[in-house]
Amino acid sequence: MRVAFVADHTVHHDSRPESAERLDRLAGLLTERGHDVSVLCSQWWEGDVDEFEHDDIDYVAVTDDPGDWKFPVRVPGALHEVAPEVVHAFGPPSHLAAARVGALGDTAFVSDVFDAPDRGVLADRCLRVAAGGGPVVVPARTVATALREAGVPAAALTTLGNPIEMERIRTTDPEPCGDIVYSRRLDEDANLESLLLALAEFREYDWGATIVGDGPERANYERQARDLRIDDRVEFVGEKDVSERIALFKDAHVYVHTARRTTFATDLLRALACGCVGIVEYHAQSSAHELVEQEPRGFLATNDEEITERLAEAADIPREDVSERFADHDETTFAETYLDFYRAGGAGYD
Repeated sequence: MRVAFVADHTVHHDSRPESAERLDRLAGLLTERGHDVSVLCSQWWEGDVDEFEHDDIDYVAVTDDPGDWKFPVRVPGALHEVAPEVVHAFGPPSHLAAARVGALGDTAFVSDVFDAPDRGVLADRCLRVAAGGGPVVVPARTVATALREAGVPAAALTTLGNPIEMERIRTTDPEPCGDIVYSRRLDEDANLESLLLALAEFREYDWGATIVGDGPERANYERQARDLRIDDRVEFVGEKDVSERIALFKDAHVYVHTARRTTFATDLLRALACGCVGIVEYHAQSSAHELVEQEPRGFLATNDEEITERLAEAADIPREDVSERFADHDETTFAETYLDFYRAGGAGYD
């Protein structure tokens, strides 16, 4: 089938939202299955050409620059030129509504809201327009709650988390890692200090910790580890790609998530599937707690003292190999779920 994604930003732009990764993974999964995929976006490639093919995906420039106010104005016309069977929109409410307007006739329509949008009368109205055309897919219950408050009917909302690579998890060999692992961009929302303070109180145990990720706060966190006199047990290894992170998770015993803001904790899910015990510090603007609330090998904490207690409890839980409980989060299921949405909206099976 012919699928057109509408998204101002892609993974190829310098500045990109988390939703760009989700779109890119879905687009790649669809092309692997033989579907024709176009992405209507702001131009990110060089040259004076309106269309550019990359990795079997056709990118169509709606505007020259990301963030241009004209993007939603031009979306309906751009969709008319592409003539897809499915329109799948990502982005702010105005972009979703514009894509809904462009998806006329029997075109299937799906909107994806990755993060809770800024509220306002116009934004709320745009969200309701988008929801009138087909399912609104969100990655977590926290986002669904925000959309219900904006007036989106609960019946229109479907929760579908980010996918994980189960086959890669099953076949990847472990690489040496600390007993405790943390992975995230080390920015102001990382809140790694909660884990470092907890580890400082965990001295009586024999442990090592691996911190995966880089960012503007890395030097500050390394200094904190030195000040707490745990730098001999904490290793900062910088950025790692997905395969490298999975290899580390398969050797670790506990994965700790302390970030203040996370729309969907994909690495936490990968670590749980790799057999790690999960410890999540609860924050109102993070959905990470949703992954461990019903997980027998998961714990919640509200501060660094409780993280220390949970680490002690986790130490008594035996290590586990690949956890097939998370197989339904695989990329295959992720892609097939979206294809079911498209078909339910009237798109063909070809």
